[in-house]
Amino acid sequence: MRYEKIDSKLFIGNRKNFIKHLPPKSLAIFNANDILPGNADGTLPLVQNRDLFYLTGVDQEESILVVFPDAYQEHHREILFVTETNDEIARWEGEKLTKAAATEVSGIKNVQWLKDFDKIMKDLMSQAENVYLNTNEHLR
Repeated sequence: MRYEKIDSKLFIGNRKNFIKHLPPKSLAIFNANDILPGNADGTLPLVQNRDLFYLTGVDQEESILVVFPDAYQEHHREILFVTETNDEIARWEGEKLTKAAATEVSGIKNVQWLKDFDKIMKDLMSQAENVYLNTNEHLR
């Protein structure tokens, strides 16, 4: 572990603070950083997107946070998507978060597998008037 466990109350508070600044009927999407190749058969250590970590505490690739305070269904107001894991993935790629572990880390009750992202987003996008994407704004 790279750091001590952080209480999920911190991330819950961070999300509440972020939501205060969202205009009505706005949806925000935060993606994890990608794993970068280091050489032909290896990868560099993950450096997580700081915004995603600030809002969730999740330090895992292929994770997505969707925040939509005005979603029609309450369980769609905060959704965390993580990669589905199994014993073989844990053996070859390292341990990944289960749904229960992701809830414990982030305080987000609705954790879904990443494969369901498109299906759920199709429904949510029809309810939103504004969509905010977390993009790299570093001018080069």
